[in-house]
Amino acid sequence: MLVRSTAVRRTVQAIAIALLLAVFALPFGAVLLGSLASSWSGALPSGITLGNFVAVFGESGTLGAVGASLATAVVATVIAIALATSAALGARALPRLRPVVDAAFLLPVAVPSVAIGLAILIAFSTGPVPLNGTVWIVLVAHVVLVSAIAHQPIAAAVARLDRRYEESAAALGASGIRVLVTVVLPQLRPALIAAAALCTALSMGELTAVMMVAPPTWRTLPLQVFSMTSRGIHLYEGAALAVVLMGITLVVLLGLGRLARRAA
Repeated sequence: MLVRSTAVRRTVQAIAIALLLAVFALPFGAVLLGSLASSWSGALPSGITLGNFVAVFGESGTLGAVGASLATAVVATVIAIALATSAALGARALPRLRPVVDAAFLLPVAVPSVAIGLAILIAFSTGPVPLNGTVWIVLVAHVVLVSAIAHQPIAAAVARLDRRYEESAAALGASGIRVLVTVVLPQLRPALIAAAALCTALSMGELTAVMMVAPPTWRTLPLQVFSMTSRGIHLYEGAALAVVLMGITLVVLLGLGRLARRAA
């Protein structure tokens, strides 16, 4: 560290740890305690129970929401990575297009999610591609949101590619497709997996835009949590479902992280 004094350094470390706990650990801890609470009248729950999880998994819509969240996240992540990779490679071949491509992918980050959801709802309610009321409009919303996240690590990795490997492969007679598959994509594998992890985390937790477009037949876990807690009635059951959502997301991210380490 830049601070040489041991006492000051330990003070700075203690403050940093306290801030991290306050910002990250306490909210997760509150949700976890809420998922186990039978009642809560003080600083800590008055009673501990697993009944909230039993009630959540006893509902018929829970497993369907888990499947809907996973399916939406997987499909949206695959499409977003394919779009971001194609755009990054295209901008590399045509450098003049790079500012336009970067701006197009960064735009969803600069616009609130509710505005993106409303725009998608208006665009696909009428016209040549009416998707309102279908699962496809939910996928469109997720792809638009996660593509911006996927583009950043992939574009940075593409910018660091060494063209000499591709030129050597082409000189040995490899076609453009073979160069892409056997030379370019293997070098991008760590960035692709990192982008997949970011996209999955965002997609699994997306609520605002999906609320605008989701049909009643396609309920993701965030929508289930919101519907259970919006009126302040099933707060503890909603906390249990939120813990399930966090657990599933954590397992997926740990698996992708292991793949990223192996790829690196």
